[in-house]
Amino acid sequence: MIKAVIFDLDNTLLDFKKMKEHGVRAAVRAMIEAGLDCDEEEAYDFIFEIYYRKGWEYQVIFDDFIKYKTAEISNKLLAAAIVAYRRAKEASLLVYPNVRRTLIHLIKHGIKIAVVSDAPGREAWMRIYYLNLHHVFDIVLTFDETKVHKPSPVPFKMALKQLDINPDEAIMVGDWPERDVVGASQVGIKTIFARYGDTVDIKNSGADWEVDDIYKVVHIVDELNGV
Repeated sequence: MIKAVIFDLDNTLLDFKKMKEHGVRAAVRAMIEAGLDCDEEEAYDFIFEIYYRKGWEYQVIFDDFIKYKTAEISNKLLAAAIVAYRRAKEASLLVYPNVRRTLIHLIKHGIKIAVVSDAPGREAWMRIYYLNLHHVFDIVLTFDETKVHKPSPVPFKMALKQLDINPDEAIMVGDWPERDVVGASQVGIKTIFARYGDTVDIKNSGADWEVDDIYKVVHIVDELNGV
């Protein structure tokens, strides 16, 4: 019987890539308006190259970009970028369709719900609060608690221990097979690949199930539990 569903956060519950795209575009335009001489598309591509190299949570990305373009930090340009980025990010931070419906159904049926994310704690909780989901989860584990990234078994074992369940009583839902699916599978947790959050066109996720709508998680849980 399934007693808990563990979700990744970014690109599983919320459209993280869309949020980043909107934020970076707003930041680039703000820097250009503030006097930076650069091509908008080239700047956008350059910043995302930094993200790909240093990670989505890299916190000084606009510092790096401004240094690359001007050889020194301009506080005016930096302020313009950060303010525009934060405003656009907040405006575009949305859950995927049917996320709230899915979570409410699981809760009503006595299923515990958790988040296991590689994001830093502050950033993860800020996104959760922006989305008004801070009261929903039984546990939230971030990199601050686990100290390791998935697919290490550590985050999954911590989640099982805190939820007080066995591996075969949980399902992991995530968009990153190399981390979410591999990590959960190696400790005996069933897995669901969130294809709706796939940003790189993965062909074979290796998950037990794949869903193109998060609400299908409900159908899988109900079927396994004989509901």
